[in-house]
Amino acid sequence: MMDASTAPITFDSIVNTIDGWVWGWVLIGLILAVGVYLSIRTRMVQVLHLGKALKFMVQNEEDGAGEVTSFGALCTALSATIGTGNIVGVATAIAAGGPGALLWMILAAFLGMATKYAEGLLAVKYRVETRPGHYLGGPFYYIERGLGSKWKWLAKLFALFGAVAGIMGIGTITQINGITSAVNGVFDPSNSAIAFTIGSNSYSWATVISGAVVTLAAALVLIGGVKRIAKVSEVVVPFMAATYVIFALIILIVNYTAIPSALELICVSAFNPSAVGGAISGLLIKTVIQKGVGRGIFSNEAGLGSAPIASASAKTKEPVRQGLVTMTGTFIDTIVICTMTGLSIILTGAWDPQVTGRALDGVDVTTYAWQRGLPFDERFSAIMLMVCLIFFAFTTILGWDYYGERCLEYLCNGKRELLTGYRWLYILAVLIGPYLTVASVWNIADIFNGLMAFPNLLALFLLGGVVSKETKEYFNRTRHRLKH
Repeated sequence: MMDASTAPITFDSIVNTIDGWVWGWVLIGLILAVGVYLSIRTRMVQVLHLGKALKFMVQNEEDGAGEVTSFGALCTALSATIGTGNIVGVATAIAAGGPGALLWMILAAFLGMATKYAEGLLAVKYRVETRPGHYLGGPFYYIERGLGSKWKWLAKLFALFGAVAGIMGIGTITQINGITSAVNGVFDPSNSAIAFTIGSNSYSWATVISGAVVTLAAALVLIGGVKRIAKVSEVVVPFMAATYVIFALIILIVNYTAIPSALELICVSAFNPSAVGGAISGLLIKTVIQKGVGRGIFSNEAGLGSAPIASASAKTKEPVRQGLVTMTGTFIDTIVICTMTGLSIILTGAWDPQVTGRALDGVDVTTYAWQRGLPFDERFSAIMLMVCLIFFAFTTILGWDYYGERCLEYLCNGKRELLTGYRWLYILAVLIGPYLTVASVWNIADIFNGLMAFPNLLALFLLGGVVSKETKEYFNRTRHRLKH
């Protein structure tokens, strides 16, 4: 029998090892530490000014400079962050780490709100109008312009990681795979209607048709550029989020008597998982924290540096105001949507093999929760979850094309030919995505996504003084204005 020490080294094993290093305790610890640091430097902006942030979220500035409204920029960012992680990521975290993972996910999001605030503020402060009416910004510019030209190599590195992460799978192959798998699982779970076969893999008509339709829809939006992405996102993101929240609320209302015991289970297992027993007996608190914090960060992307790329295009003249709007993204993504997903899973016992009869993983966990928790026919519940997953994944396709293009634009100084080529390669990746093996592609994208965080976190730490100064000046100015 071959043990781990004598197992052959394969490409997949190398990628998995690197992925484990990148998304290990070092990165998670850095993201949490920067979140604590910025929470202190901003005097707990996520607590004191959340109400104002939610107000600004839907109250656009009339005379600000930029390409899209503040709400449009937020929706563009949310289109990338509200994705399969909200359905699949939460389920995976709780299935692997137990109910306590949800509490650590919420804690990471609370600190991440301060990080997202700083990212949005710096993105607007250091953005550049590269041509009339076209604004470019994000970590690459607040690294270069905020820290100085000697740091330009680090800005280039961030932009390279971002462009590769977008096209290598995080916004393309993994998302379209999620969509086609969900459609196939509902309409042809037995693969009875085969369209064609490649090697040992057969693909159903449900997969082929859904993949083609999504690719066409994505192409029609992406070819229109940032303004069309923002317009579509402004409609689709609120609709999909509201739909998902309504169904999750129904589960909570129907199962309201179980909520107190679920909350107790979450708190106990967050700090003493072995005391819960059952499926997570003997589970180490280290695993609970890593799964909860890691999946929370993956879902809301606080600290990774993606959201400020969208924030830089907002029509605003106040960096702090846009920082507040950007901060609401983490609140909506994790503290609202992920929490509802987690509670639905815990209330119905979908995470526990002793309840379900077998160990479930990924989307199957959430599907079980919806089928058992909603007072509807199980097939209808599965279809509604499929619809939500399709919208979540589709908007992630749009959002990550925007991020990838903006990173490439910085790298190549806005050469139109390269940007157009990137966009068409991105669309091609979406088209062929359903027919590719996901595991390695997802891990490679995961690596580059995580690598984006290191330059960004360093910049956020070094520019903490700028964030603090801008924050104090803005709130002093607005208080003085209100008094007079």
